[in-house]
Amino acid sequence: QVQLVESGGGLVQPGGSLRLSCAASRSISIWTMGWYRRAPGKQRELVAIITNSGSTNYADSVKGRFTSSRDNAKNMVYLQMNSLKPEDTAVYYCYARIAGLDYWGQGTQVTVSS
Repeated sequence: QVQLVESGGGLVQPGGSLRLSCAASRSISIWTMGWYRRAPGKQRELVAIITNSGSTNYADSVKGRFTSSRDNAKNMVYLQMNSLKPEDTAVYYCYARIAGLDYWGQGTQVTVSS
């Protein structure tokens, strides 16, 4: 089992940037981690996946704008979000897949608005 705690959300103007962080309660070095989001009235969608080797995969809607990274020594995962758009407004959730089970953080709100 693991606890995941996100931080870094907030209100930003279109075109701005935010960096989300996810702190895990135990070592993440062998796990696949990632980020999902849920916009109002919509289903949860995958934003980014980062494997234990650091390989990444992104949703088409964020490719070229978002970058996920990890620091296994600190048990941290990050999501750098640039060129933010109003449609990026959502609650963002950190995700971990451990031995076939999925774990989620409590989420952090990102609002992109002028």
